[in-house]
Amino acid sequence: MKNIAMAILLSVTATTFAQKAPTAKTQQGILEGITLPSGINTYRGIPFAQPPVGELRWKAPQPPKSWNGMRKADKFGNNAMQKPVFGDMNFRAPQMSEDCLYLNVWTPAKKAGEKLPVLVYFYGGGFIAGDGSEYRYDGESLAEKGIVTVTLNYRLGIFGFFSHPELTKESPDHASGNYGLLDQNAALLWVKNNISAFGGDPNKITIAGESAGSISVSAQMASPLSKNLIAGAIGQSGAMINPTLAAVPLAESEKHGLDFAARLENAPLAKLRSLSASELLEEASKWGAFTTRATIDGYFIPKSPEAVFAAGEQAKVPLLAGWTSAEVPYMAFMQGQFPTPENYTARVKATYGDKTDEVLQLYPGSNEKEVIGSATALASDGFIVYSTWKWLELHRKTSKQPAYAYIFSKQRPKMKAEMGNAHEGLAGGIIKDDGATKEENKMPEPMEGANHASDIEYLLGNLATNTVYEWTNDDHKASETGEEYFANFIKTGNPNGKKVPEWPVSTPEGDMTIMDINTQSKAYKEPHRARYLFLEGYFGGKK
Repeated sequence: MKNIAMAILLSVTATTFAQKAPTAKTQQGILEGITLPSGINTYRGIPFAQPPVGELRWKAPQPPKSWNGMRKADKFGNNAMQKPVFGDMNFRAPQMSEDCLYLNVWTPAKKAGEKLPVLVYFYGGGFIAGDGSEYRYDGESLAEKGIVTVTLNYRLGIFGFFSHPELTKESPDHASGNYGLLDQNAALLWVKNNISAFGGDPNKITIAGESAGSISVSAQMASPLSKNLIAGAIGQSGAMINPTLAAVPLAESEKHGLDFAARLENAPLAKLRSLSASELLEEASKWGAFTTRATIDGYFIPKSPEAVFAAGEQAKVPLLAGWTSAEVPYMAFMQGQFPTPENYTARVKATYGDKTDEVLQLYPGSNEKEVIGSATALASDGFIVYSTWKWLELHRKTSKQPAYAYIFSKQRPKMKAEMGNAHEGLAGGIIKDDGATKEENKMPEPMEGANHASDIEYLLGNLATNTVYEWTNDDHKASETGEEYFANFIKTGNPNGKKVPEWPVSTPEGDMTIMDINTQSKAYKEPHRARYLFLEGYFGGKK
């Protein structure tokens, strides 16, 4: 009987010990997280700033308040105010709210102070959508590779990028408009001050992001507020360089804010702050009401990021950046016209005017296949490829730090049968076929390749979180290679390792070396440098 009682006691004790939740002691208080079946500990919905509501709307993020006792960190925080504009975003957040400044941590560490490398990831969505709880950004896979991974929320749209003369006047920094970017900076500062509690190394923080998240990475590298907080940077499709969401001068941004206020009967700042979050979102979402752009405010962004990189004033850290092989399909450039050589030439003339002959030399279109390839390239280069290339080009020449360039080219497989006639949208979203797309479906198929945002699940090791596609062994192989490159870079500032093909660094001289990440990854000299040098002059003249 005594032995039975002892066995029961040991069993209960073991179960209690096994179920004990992980804890972390931050500067604000103690957090209680959860342990995933993989053994990774995760802490969700951690406040890194005070809720930006009421009088804190359109102010720089304020330090978070402390709490007493244990704070449960088992649920994601609210997602930022936004409209459902992209079909590929799946949030785990409980609700949408202006109270949205929360971050999430995944860690393999068993105790504080292990000094593991850290990744801080910014979501994409054009600065108008997105959330740190999205499945595709989940940090568990990278954590299993020994990396403390952080995702975060930042203010979007009019909540994150509204500028106004009154806001500039009341700001102690004489700036307004970059609240979303300042949120990212506040999260970086919080990570710097607290990540050791989760086993991370505060001196080994790599920032990364895709699309607007990648643009954010370039902005943080260029900002005097953030550039000394990081040890490395990864950019997936995008930089804050013309023509991709380039920052505008403060005076222009303030005028845009006044124009928005004029739509509301010249509402003063107090009135705009008194609007409910839903009312403000609805007003800003009306056609032509508000355009989301970052601001050259003289504070967070002292001058254009392109000028910062050209002068060598950016963060002097290793950079790994690239784009997908077919960011945008040819239809975006052809604007609904069939891809014939005649229609293509007409579209080039309408877009590039007296530069038409030069463009046709660089992007030829003598037959349908060639038109589809060149129209895809023009749409993609003008959208986001050129700005990413220019970012790499400037950094490798002025930073004296390693630069690694890539193209991700693995095309997604077919969707699962239950998706019916759904198809991918222009920027990676999913469009259910309701009969309205029949004319579009008569067009020739897009060029084979990886479209915008399709690389996220691959490179972060999260194919399993996307249940839309029939993933194959080839997809998993491309994902394993890409994630291994990322993990190596986060750990050492160099993507190379024993498990992956050699990725040469791009030195300051000569052409870049591109790593094509696919099932069979290989490196080669950049094939389209002449195109980007042309666009350098073209977009440079349109500043």
